[in-house]
Amino acid sequence: MKKTFFLLVIIAFNLQFSQAQSEYKFPFQNPALSVEERAADIVSRLGLKDKVRQMLNKAPAIDSLGISAYDWWNECLHGVARTEYKVTVYPQAIGMAAGWDADAMRLMGDYTATEGRAIYNTSSAKGDFSIYHGLTYWTPNINIFRDPRWGRGQETYGEDPYLTSALAASFVNGLQGGDPKYLKAAGCAKHFAVHSGPEALRHNFDISVSNYDLWDTYLPAFKRLAETGVAGFMCAYNAFDGQPCCGSDKLMLDILRIDWNYKGYVTSDCGAIDDFYKRHRTHPNSAAAAADAVFHGTDVDCGNEAYFGLVRAVRDGLITEDAIDISLRRLFATRLRLGLLDPKEIVPFSNIDSTYLELPEHKELALKMARQSIVLLKNEKNLLPIDRKKVKKIAVLGPNCDNEWVQLGNYNGFPTENVTVLEGIRREAGPGIKIYSDTVIGYAGATPASFASTIENVKDADLIVFVGGISPRLEGEEMRVNVDGFRGGDRTTIALPKIQTDLMKTLKSTGKPVVFVMMTGSAIAVEWESQNIPAIMNAWYGGQSTGTAVADVIFGKYNPSGRLPVTFYAKDSDLPPFEDYNMENRTYRYFTGKALYPFGYGLSFSNFAYNWTKIPSASISDKETIECAFKVTNKGKFSGDEVAQIYIKYPDGKKLPLKELRTFKRVGLDKGASSEVNVSIPASDLSKWDNETGKMAVPKGIYTIFAGGNSENEAISAQFEIK
Repeated sequence: MKKTFFLLVIIAFNLQFSQAQSEYKFPFQNPALSVEERAADIVSRLGLKDKVRQMLNKAPAIDSLGISAYDWWNECLHGVARTEYKVTVYPQAIGMAAGWDADAMRLMGDYTATEGRAIYNTSSAKGDFSIYHGLTYWTPNINIFRDPRWGRGQETYGEDPYLTSALAASFVNGLQGGDPKYLKAAGCAKHFAVHSGPEALRHNFDISVSNYDLWDTYLPAFKRLAETGVAGFMCAYNAFDGQPCCGSDKLMLDILRIDWNYKGYVTSDCGAIDDFYKRHRTHPNSAAAAADAVFHGTDVDCGNEAYFGLVRAVRDGLITEDAIDISLRRLFATRLRLGLLDPKEIVPFSNIDSTYLELPEHKELALKMARQSIVLLKNEKNLLPIDRKKVKKIAVLGPNCDNEWVQLGNYNGFPTENVTVLEGIRREAGPGIKIYSDTVIGYAGATPASFASTIENVKDADLIVFVGGISPRLEGEEMRVNVDGFRGGDRTTIALPKIQTDLMKTLKSTGKPVVFVMMTGSAIAVEWESQNIPAIMNAWYGGQSTGTAVADVIFGKYNPSGRLPVTFYAKDSDLPPFEDYNMENRTYRYFTGKALYPFGYGLSFSNFAYNWTKIPSASISDKETIECAFKVTNKGKFSGDEVAQIYIKYPDGKKLPLKELRTFKRVGLDKGASSEVNVSIPASDLSKWDNETGKMAVPKGIYTIFAGGNSENEAISAQFEIK
């Protein structure tokens, strides 16, 4: 009887399955099948030339299968970028990193995916599948900002592998969403992996680093995102150990595909496969270059030339069509995971339309993150916040005081409202305070013979706000810039342009209090300013709410809590050669000099005290966890946030970091309030490359753990041993 029952169940199931199958012309259209089965079915129905066309970033429609065209290239570095739709623009990536807020990063990723879905749904309904309308975002840029001269460093989360990993993982989790079946949008970790300038050399630069630096500095964030499940990777332009990164045995095969078992898709940077035979000259032609890139797991050619050579490559026996199919299956699996080939009614994000763009909560988060990004570097005699009762006139000067474009950074979208510093101060000041404004100077160039007219116009001001720094029109990706101090998108000096210092010297001579607001995507050496200007804040490229956030700090509506994600060096001579990727004497982890402002630094209107509540065990094994706890107390007169930072110092006598961030927590405290921070660090997280064994291992010896407000603030410390 039981056998008969089970037989009937099986028959009923098979009938139901057969009926379901009959509803679809092709098996890949059946959402009940696995993504892998569906992708394989699509690939099996394509000829070689059609397969190759699907491996270009601009993939054409497959009319015979009812599959729409798709362009893989899209960007969302700090909000959806490069679109004709009005969108929410958050602070540039380096500014968001200065917020040290992983929760805000996750939410920003989620909101960005919402706006991305709105644009995709709206444009695809019109039959528009062109570039910058898809859902595969080539973000985040998680290269380590090892040298402040790199113009694209503004796109990163700073110089520290741990901070970069934590923020990037939160962003990707938010962007890709938590649906068990569908991705809300697809993230992409770029540029894999040893890539951070100079811009002028990126197409033919061959970089070699030690295994220690590779695993200690350049790989951790990529490994974290591979573990997080990021949908894509992008390989870099430059070569690594003699092979172009998109054809690197070590990076693409040994590490990414084998060691990390990464199953997602990989795209080249745009034109990077062309560089194989045009710039690196490691390959004779497009056929050889394309075959090698595909063999190494590069699935998309962002370009319109190299991968057409795959047809010849198959004909000449350089690669098999089966190898090409592997890439195709990864690509279609990604599109299926996004729900792009499924009926709209079963994809949970299909109802997101253009009314979801620039939602109030999105704009509120942009303001919150702009506020959090501001780093107060100096506040002599508590000049800030100002007492509005004592201020009748404010002079707002400088090349960035009313520049809508500069605060949007690069790889940006465009918002409906973009508040400059001048506008933010004017709004907050209200009718009772007179505002005078003038750019006075440009970013660089020769100093005028006289600033007499400026002095005349500000002589009755109670406060001078100079908004200077630099611009994403001077630093960025492979730029044609003919300005002293800048070259090819990079900087040739980290010093603030002399014309700006000369103007501030003149402003200081008036005897009026001066606030210097910097906009920048990287560290600027401001030696004179740090000694002579009473208040300095770094506002980065703060997005659409830059002006509101700056005004909120100046007038005391917001207690600044940003912390530097990079070291601010004092002078150019502190830096090793730009082209040298050796980490010796680079970043706070290895720099032996005196920083102007250290990594993690940032002032508050409050003071915070630290006290142990549980010290770590004196001795642990490399398989145990470092457990401790401490209390943070707001001793000041203002409520505000402290970014509690926990660092490790490694055993002496070994070529290891001088100190290293291992965790952090942003703590909001009312004045007089306290909060306990619990710390749990697996000892295995302290692993470093061991040349003797050829693998990662936890160094044995005496360690120090300390917590404080920046990398040089050892407010509390304790020692422990790993045996």
